Amino acid sequence: MNSGRFSGGYLADSAGEHQGLAIVLFTIFVSVTLAITAWAGRRRSSSVEFFAGGRLFTPMENGLAIAGDYMSAASFLGISGLIALFGYDGLLYSVGFFVAWLVVLMLVAELVRNCGRYTLADVLSARMRQRPVRIAAGTSSVVVSILYLVAQMVGAGSLVGLLLGGHGAARTWTVVGVGALMVFYVSFGGMRATTWIQIVKTVLLIGGTVTLTVMVLVRFHGNPGSLLHAAAAGSGHGNAFLAPGLKYGGSWASKLDFISLGLALVLGTAGLPHILSRFYTVPTARSARRSVVWAIGLIGAFYLMTIVLGFGAAAVVGTDTVRSSNAAGNTAVPLLAEILGGGEGTTGGTVLFAVVGAVAFATILAVVAGITLASSASVAHDLYATLRRRPVAETQARQSRRAKREAAVPGAARVTADAVEEGAMEEDEVRVARFAAVGIGAVAIGLSLFAQDQNIAFLVGLAFAVAASANLPALLYSLFWHRFTTRGAVWSIYGGLVPALLLVVFSPVISGRPDALFPGVDFHLFPLENPGLISIPLGFLAGWLGTLLSPEEADAGKYAETEVRSLTGAGAA
Repeated sequence: MNSGRFSGGYLADSAGEHQGLAIVLFTIFVSVTLAITAWAGRRRSSSVEFFAGGRLFTPMENGLAIAGDYMSAASFLGISGLIALFGYDGLLYSVGFFVAWLVVLMLVAELVRNCGRYTLADVLSARMRQRPVRIAAGTSSVVVSILYLVAQMVGAGSLVGLLLGGHGAARTWTVVGVGALMVFYVSFGGMRATTWIQIVKTVLLIGGTVTLTVMVLVRFHGNPGSLLHAAAAGSGHGNAFLAPGLKYGGSWASKLDFISLGLALVLGTAGLPHILSRFYTVPTARSARRSVVWAIGLIGAFYLMTIVLGFGAAAVVGTDTVRSSNAAGNTAVPLLAEILGGGEGTTGGTVLFAVVGAVAFATILAVVAGITLASSASVAHDLYATLRRRPVAETQARQSRRAKREAAVPGAARVTADAVEEGAMEEDEVRVARFAAVGIGAVAIGLSLFAQDQNIAFLVGLAFAVAASANLPALLYSLFWHRFTTRGAVWSIYGGLVPALLLVVFSPVISGRPDALFPGVDFHLFPLENPGLISIPLGFLAGWLGTLLSPEEADAGKYAETEVRSLTGAGAA
């Protein structure tokens, strides 16, 4: 074990060695992604092109992109760090993130692809009144996306803070730079550029993770038992490191937190806007299902390797050293890479450290681009398109224009005029989406600067809890319950979203503890860190209650039409 080799002074002294090479590798990746964006930006910016990449990606390409969207900094840096700090209890994140894809494959992927065009709200509004449902779903999607973005930017700050010796200004400017790049990717490249960036990132991430995993296993002669015993010794907790309870076993509240986190991770994936939007980039529902199969294979292999990396960091670097570098454990993998490459002052250590840093940076950039695109699509396609005019007035105006054209012009010209009008509306949505990307990026940057000391896997767990509370109940009810109504959909979304956010605000994550967001005050009332155990059932309950108390009856004809469309793809965009 080499935990004694690292100290705060060493990290500061070695930062200069890593900085130059890391910056070169960062620059190469950024240059490649900017070239991809410029290539994609030359295409016509129709809404289908901007939001769905023209629906031209193959299942393998989309599967790689889905994996790229999902295997975020929370996975590569955060989960490995949690395992290095808490051993067995950190495994919950790897297991939960992976098992969640069974829910996506069995219940969501094909049906969502058949029922929608670009966003979650398309599915929910297929059999409901458009205006209230789109506003609710769009609001929820933006909130979930911003929470997810904050986690990724915290990862960027932690990574560059380690490379540059923990310099506060460097972390701040890194967060700002990542935000600026993601806005550029989305505004100019749309879904096509974002997808290819995800594909490149997935190849780099899988390659880097395989390399580190092989090096860890070789160091322990391919014997997992030796690795686990060394990890237990390096953790300072002995065999307790390999048993449940180190993080989630101290009290009844921590045990309930374990259950709450598991629910959020397993159910949250199916409600994440940037994952759902991926199913619209392929031409058919069958392609969407095959994309998920590709993604599950890649994601499963990746999460198995994060387990090796987490225990490897505890064994090789030492838990105390990981914690002293970053209290949340976000720097465990880069520190592990340095020692595996040869240790302090060696060329191999410097190169491997910088390569891992560059891969992690590429991971962050790619994921934030995907999330920003999904959230800006919700703003433009759901919120703006719904709120810009009163629906009745808009409908009457369009009907009046069509009636005049039918009376005055031949059929072919009339069809052309309708197409021009529709095209103008789509261009308007694309333009709004580009502006929305700027606003969302600014909000995410501001919030992430307050959360730099939080573990990024934990922050992502909060985003999953909100997605599972607000989006998933409405989605499942809409697809499978024939009595579900507009009021039920709206109540379900807000009935999960509002409690989830309030419980987070009044949880020990925000106040009442030394590692809280505001450690100097204590206004926490809710004992759990993750709200999923309470807020997810509330989302389902609110949807059921709203439907029962609804003055309107569900439209049986629309439900039958939606059911046929979801199962067969008839009439899908």
